[in-house]
Amino acid sequence: MPNALAAEKSPYLLQHADNPVAWMPWGEAAFAKARSEQKPIFLSIGYSTCHWCHVMAHESFENDAIATLLNEHFVSIKVDREERPDVDKVYMTYVQAMTGHGGWPLSAWLTPELKPFFGGTYFPPEDRQGRMGFPSLLNAIAKGWATDRAKLVAEGDRVIAVLSEHRDQRAPDETGVPDLHDTGGAAFEKCFEYFNESFDAQNGGFGGAPKFPRASNLNFLFRAAAIQGVASEAGQEAVKMATTTLQRMAEGGIHDHVGGGFHRYSVDDAWFVPHFEKMLYDQAQIAVNALDAHVAAGDERFAWLARGIFDYTLRDLAAPGGAFFSAEDADSLLEHGKPEHAEGAFYVWTRDEVVALLKNDAAFFCDHYGVAAEGNVPMSLDPQNEFTGKNILKQRRSLSETAQRHGFTPAFAVEVLVSSLEKLRAVRAQRPRPHLDDKIITAWNGLMISALARGAVSTAECLADKREFYRDAAVRAAEFIQRELYDEARGILYRCHREGRGANEGFAEDYAYFIGGLLDLYEATFDVRWLQWAERLQRTMDALFWDEAGGGYFNSRADDVSIVLRLKEDYDGAEPSPNSVAAANLLRLAAIFHDDALRSRARRTIEALRGQWAKTPQALPELLCAVERALDVPCQVVIAGDPQKADFQGLAATVIGRFGPRRAVLAADGGEGQRWLAERAPWLAEMRPVDGRAAAYVCVGQTCQAPVSTPELLRGLLVQN
Repeated sequence: MPNALAAEKSPYLLQHADNPVAWMPWGEAAFAKARSEQKPIFLSIGYSTCHWCHVMAHESFENDAIATLLNEHFVSIKVDREERPDVDKVYMTYVQAMTGHGGWPLSAWLTPELKPFFGGTYFPPEDRQGRMGFPSLLNAIAKGWATDRAKLVAEGDRVIAVLSEHRDQRAPDETGVPDLHDTGGAAFEKCFEYFNESFDAQNGGFGGAPKFPRASNLNFLFRAAAIQGVASEAGQEAVKMATTTLQRMAEGGIHDHVGGGFHRYSVDDAWFVPHFEKMLYDQAQIAVNALDAHVAAGDERFAWLARGIFDYTLRDLAAPGGAFFSAEDADSLLEHGKPEHAEGAFYVWTRDEVVALLKNDAAFFCDHYGVAAEGNVPMSLDPQNEFTGKNILKQRRSLSETAQRHGFTPAFAVEVLVSSLEKLRAVRAQRPRPHLDDKIITAWNGLMISALARGAVSTAECLADKREFYRDAAVRAAEFIQRELYDEARGILYRCHREGRGANEGFAEDYAYFIGGLLDLYEATFDVRWLQWAERLQRTMDALFWDEAGGGYFNSRADDVSIVLRLKEDYDGAEPSPNSVAAANLLRLAAIFHDDALRSRARRTIEALRGQWAKTPQALPELLCAVERALDVPCQVVIAGDPQKADFQGLAATVIGRFGPRRAVLAADGGEGQRWLAERAPWLAEMRPVDGRAAAYVCVGQTCQAPVSTPELLRGLLVQN
C-alpha cells in the first residue's frame, strides 16, 4: 500500500512511495505526528538520480524488517534536496561538522523540534567490518531515546547553539575592516598559489580522487589570466591549468563521447570512471568554462566541446514549453522488460558490440578509445564488478596520433570518428534510457540560460550556425520560468515545476542564478524586458533573504518555521554559493545604473564572508571573482543603434567576446529600452547613432569618450580603458 509520498510530485519522493516505510513529506503533518507520539524523526535526504540513494533504498527502505523498525520507533521523513536545498543545507552542515564529510543519501535523526542529535550518510543493511549497520543503529537510537531521551534532546540543543554561534561570527564593522584592495589582492594571490600547488599536471584538476568538475575553480583561473594578461607568465599558467583540466575531462570517461555532456564526477584521479548521473547545473557551468577556454586559448576545440554539451542538453534535457529538466540517472535497466539494472549500463560497451557495429572501422575506434576484449576498467575502480568485460570510452591519445598509427589522413580520421560515434549513438538510443528527473528547477535553468546566452554571442567559428538557435532556446527557457514559475503580482519566483508549479517558493540560489541568467540574456538580445525583470527580482531577493545585521544572503526565508537555523552558503562547490553570484549580480547592476546603493550591498555581501575567503580563499573562488569586479572602476559601453542590425552587432561582439576587464554593455535603441534606462541613468537619453551608423560610447566612472562607429576604433578604446 503506498505511503504518504504517493501524493507528491517529486520524482525522488515518488520513487519511495511504495516502500514499506511509512514515509511522510517534510511538513507540519509529520512534525505534529512526532510531537504527539514523542518519537524522534528519521530524516532521509537525497535526489532521484543519486546512485547511493538507490543502493540504500533497495537494501534498507524496501526491506520489511528494517521498515518495521523505522515505523515502530521513528517518524520517517523523506526530502528531495533539489526541492528543499535549505533543509538539506541545515542538516548537511550538521553531518559534515560531526563526521568530517557529507554526501547523499543524508541520514539524520532529529528531536520532534527538528534539532539533530545524530547523523551520517549511507549505512549498510548489516554490520560490516566493525561498522554498525542500519538496523543495529536504529535499535541503538531507539533504545537511547527510550532510556536517556534528555541526553539526546540536550545534544540537539547543543548542536543548534554551536551552529548558531558559528553562523553569527560576522566581519567587524567597516571601521575595523582591512582595506579590500589589500586583503582581496592577498586572497586572490593565495587562491592562485593553492591551485598552482595542488594542480595535477598529468591529469588536470586539483588534488586526487574523486574528482569533481568544479567550474568555479576554472572561472577563477580565467579571471586571474584576464587580470594579469594572457601573455604574462601568471596568465599563461592560469590558462594552462584551466585548459589542461578541461582537455583531460573531455578526453576522459566523465565525458559522454557518444551523446555529449558530462557525468557528475569521476571516482579516480584521471577522469576515467564516472558516477554516471548527468546534472543540468554541470552542463551549464562546464559549457561556460569551455567558452572561456576558447577565448583565452584561441582554441576552437573548446568551442566544439561547448557545442557538444549544448547538443546533449537541447536534445535530452529539453522540456516541452522551453525549459530544461534537472538530471539523468546513473543507473538503467540492462534490458527492456527485465528488472535487472546497473550503474552506467546505458553508457558502456563490449568490444564485440563495437566490432559488430563498426566493422572495418572498429580497430581504429577501439584503439582511440581504449576498448578491450576483456574490458578496460581495472578491478580497483570496479568494486561492485559492474564493468567486467565492459568498456568506458576514454580518448587515449590525440586524434592525429591515432590517425598516424592507422595510416589515416587527419581529415579521414575525423570522418571515421564522427561516423562511428553517430552509429553508436543510434544503437544506444535503443537501449533502456536512464531515469529522467523531469523536475524543472528555476536556479539550474538560470545557469543554463547564462550558458546558452554566452554561446549565442561566442565568436567561435563552429558555433556560427548555432548562435540564433542558442539565443532562442535561452529566451524560451526564460519565458517558461516567467509563465510557469513566477508570481508577477507578488514578484516572487517558485522553485520547481513538475505537473504544474510546485508549492515551494524560490530560495536564494533560485534568485541569484536566475538573475545572473537574465543579465547574460540581456547582453545576448538587448531586449530590455530581461533587464527590467532582473532588477525587480533583485529587489525581491533583497527583501526575502538579506541579512541586515551581518550582510549577505540567507539561503531561506525568515518566515519558514521549519528551518531551525537560517544559514548562508559560504562554499563554491558543484554549484556556486548564492552569495558569490549575488555579489556579482549586484555589481553588474550597479555598473549599469551607476547605483552606489547596489554597489554597497555587493561590498557588504563580500564582507559577510570575509572570514571564509580571507582564511581559505580556495573555498570561494567564485566570490573572489566578485571581489575582483568590486575593485575595478565600473565601465559601461553603450551602443546606440538598432540591435538587430549588423553594425550594432559588430560593435557588441567586439566588447562581449573580449577577454579582459569587466564591462557593462547596454543598448541605446532609441525606443522603450533606452527610455527605461535613461530614467535610471539620465545621460543615456542623448546617446545616438552617428551619421546613421551604430556608435559605441565607452564610459569609465563618470567620464565618457567620444563615440566610435567601427569595431577597430572601439577595440582601441577598450585597450586604453
